[in-house]
Amino acid sequence: MTVSGFDLVTGAAGFIGSHLVDALLASGRTVVGLDNLAVGRLANLQQHRENPNFRFIQADVADRAAMRDAIAGAERVFHLAALADIVPSVQNPDRYHDANVNGSFAVAEAAKEAGVRKLVYAASSSCYGIPDVYPTPETAPIAPQYPYALTKWMGEQLLLHWAKVYQLPVVSLRFFNVYGPRARTSGTYGAVFGVFLAQKLAGKPLTVVGDGTQTRDFTYVSDVVAAIVAAAERGRTGEIYNVGSGASVSVNRLVELIGADGVEHLPKRPGEPDCTFADIGKITAELDWAPKVPIEEGVARMMDNLDYWRDAPVWSKDGIADATRDWFKYLGR
Repeated sequence: MTVSGFDLVTGAAGFIGSHLVDALLASGRTVVGLDNLAVGRLANLQQHRENPNFRFIQADVADRAAMRDAIAGAERVFHLAALADIVPSVQNPDRYHDANVNGSFAVAEAAKEAGVRKLVYAASSSCYGIPDVYPTPETAPIAPQYPYALTKWMGEQLLLHWAKVYQLPVVSLRFFNVYGPRARTSGTYGAVFGVFLAQKLAGKPLTVVGDGTQTRDFTYVSDVVAAIVAAAERGRTGEIYNVGSGASVSVNRLVELIGADGVEHLPKRPGEPDCTFADIGKITAELDWAPKVPIEEGVARMMDNLDYWRDAPVWSKDGIADATRDWFKYLGR
């Protein structure tokens, strides 16, 4: 494979990262994928095992030497590697700081040394906390409710600071509720599609938080990948863009689309907004990007790939209550 002028994707074996690798290779790019496999799965990249334009590196983004070696010669960097989920971030904030903050520092420094043409950061809309305005613009106040949200925002601010001080060409994208094939099978509410689909396959009731009237900006992964590519090609250095679906759908509607063998309700969780809904006016106007996959089509595509979740853990009401105990302990004050 070409040793210079390539795209480097961190978190390449993860959900969004693997779809991005697919798209970049399909467009004719040479790609190096990096992942420590703490969350990602090599199975997500198995289709590229024989592709001469793809190389995989197993390494941690917080390893500065490894990042310098991986990024040397890269033209573009897509920094998607991160630890996700709320409860583990409350229980182990040090791991989240190391992965999401120190990892972003290592990427920033390596990218600066390599003189990359563009660095796209996968940020999180969780930085908005419980917004006052819907749809929520990029200018909304920052109010992270838990360490995951805080560390993702800190990673974003670090990279944007490098853009300001060192002229590192950084663009940040704040993702809203991404779903699609290969979505994570771990976690509880954070991976709601994985939870629901595993429950459906097992013939179990779907576990709904609260009364299910809360709404989410469910954004299909192919739309997110298109936004990432648009940011790399047309995004302005130092800018932040929301990436959403242009709609907000209730959890009850999601249950209806999936088709439930009964529903069990869980207590509403502290720190979770009743609504997530991105204002995507900025990215639409500046990057000529718009979402294309409505929730009905996206869910149908996932239902066509149900086997992916056959080995996923099947969460019960009691299991989720036990797994989220620390959520209520620390965030419910």
